[in-house]
Amino acid sequence: MEMTNIIFSALSIGGLGLIFGLGLGYAAKKFAVDVNPLVAEVREALPSANCGACGYAGCDAFAKAVVEGDAKTSGCPVGGQTCADEVARIMGVEVSDLDPTTAFVKCFGDCDKAKEKYIYMGVADCIDASQVQGGGSKACSYGCLGLGSCVKACMFDAIHVVNGLAVVDEEKCTSCGLCVSACPKDIIEIIPLASKVRVNCNSQEKGKDTMKACSVGCIGCRKCSKACEYDAFTFTNGLAKIDYDKCVQCGACIEVCPTKAITQH
Repeated sequence: MEMTNIIFSALSIGGLGLIFGLGLGYAAKKFAVDVNPLVAEVREALPSANCGACGYAGCDAFAKAVVEGDAKTSGCPVGGQTCADEVARIMGVEVSDLDPTTAFVKCFGDCDKAKEKYIYMGVADCIDASQVQGGGSKACSYGCLGLGSCVKACMFDAIHVVNGLAVVDEEKCTSCGLCVSACPKDIIEIIPLASKVRVNCNSQEKGKDTMKACSVGCIGCRKCSKACEYDAFTFTNGLAKIDYDKCVQCGACIEVCPTKAITQH
């Protein structure tokens, strides 16, 4: 009797399993979503970084968006021109040439040039340090804290802290923008790689206050603007900013900058 019950139970469980299996199989076919085969081809051409730099959740989402016409074939900054060319070929559209870009740290205030208000003894992370009094230990509240949040965020080993300052390795940088998002001071931006003349400062303070905090800060003297024949400079709160579309990289601004905040990289 006991053996009969065991056999009956086993058969019952097996039968239920078979019924459920058939039901799931039917549901899978009934509610299956047709996937455009081009999505798989585009996905295969991507670098699989899944960094989100394209503006989508990952490579799968970006591939789908490209095929559906919601994203540009050149929308993957990590893949660069090679990837853009391949995706354009798959989609059967004209290839567009990309202007290479790079991340740029708008600060020159390393340990030798920037002053500190106090010794920070907390967690070695810029985001945590920016939450303490004065927005961090650096005298310039707009400057790089040098604790490496951007380094941790970078998937390509393209940024390192050197003498208390984040420095980008432009040969490795893919312009993914992860460092931009990670920086609590908003001092990292994506700029044209070919634009070598740059303002290495992010301070919004008045000139005299900037100089008190850092020897290489922009003091808003506007000498750069007066020396530029191409109207390539604008100023926001006294901070010089280069219009890279207008700059011809003649270097005239570098020669007249009294604090050497403008350099050619």
